[in-house]
Amino acid sequence: MNTDRPQWLTLPVPEELALNRMKELLDQGRLHTVCESADCPNIGECFANKTCTFMILGNHCTRNCRFCAVTHGIPAAVDADEPYMLAATARHLGLKHVVITSVTRDDLSDGGAGQFAAVIRAVREQLPNAGIEVLIPDFKGSFEALQTVLKAKPDILNHNVETVPRLYSGVRPQAIYVRSLELIKRSSQRREGILTKSGLMLGLGEEMDEVIDVMHDLYKAGCNMLTLGQYLSPSPEHLPVVEYIHPDVFKWLEQKALGIGFSQVSAGPMVRSSYHAGYSFAGLVPYQP
Repeated sequence: MNTDRPQWLTLPVPEELALNRMKELLDQGRLHTVCESADCPNIGECFANKTCTFMILGNHCTRNCRFCAVTHGIPAAVDADEPYMLAATARHLGLKHVVITSVTRDDLSDGGAGQFAAVIRAVREQLPNAGIEVLIPDFKGSFEALQTVLKAKPDILNHNVETVPRLYSGVRPQAIYVRSLELIKRSSQRREGILTKSGLMLGLGEEMDEVIDVMHDLYKAGCNMLTLGQYLSPSPEHLPVVEYIHPDVFKWLEQKALGIGFSQVSAGPMVRSSYHAGYSFAGLVPYQP
């Protein structure tokens, strides 16, 4: 077990000017990103390339997962202007692939599904040729809420299982592994050209056979795309890193996943669910300018 951060796991140095420019643009639209709120280690690279993962429905989450840096607390009211402002910002940035996630909003009757749908429609109107990827919460298992998002027809429906079932009670105690699998299964059954995606963080104490079991579960549920990345603790108050996984192990897992049948796999220490998501999507569906 190796708990000392190795030399090959280095964070990219943020470019201050690019960061400031992106923050100014996002502030103008009253928009949030998971890049900032979750302390993503790739923020410097992504902001320098004028790309980001939009986070809708505020920046306060109603859940308190022990791995996540997003603030837990009382959420803000839903912003009716958010869909238009997000779409306008995506157009200004010239995005060819727009990634949208959210805080979990257990306080809303639909879990925020209606806002997801409104954002998808707004982006489709302003960027008709862009790919649209949504990373959604579990909506507490509501099939009706899931249907609301699916009817808006994103190109990719992403929902992360995050870790292996044995660790759920300590890592994401308000989530249920089988509920997340069911969400992916229902999304894949109502395909209509929508790809399904999920991801795991490694280094939380999971065993490799458990990871492979989860990959089989996801594939059986109809998941097309998979991401595997290294967990990095956001602060001393969050879960500690149990182990830093060597890049060779990520490569081995990537080949295992491709062998299981996933059409697209991204695995590596700095991989995150939406990191280079546009490139992954373009590898499956050629972009038409």
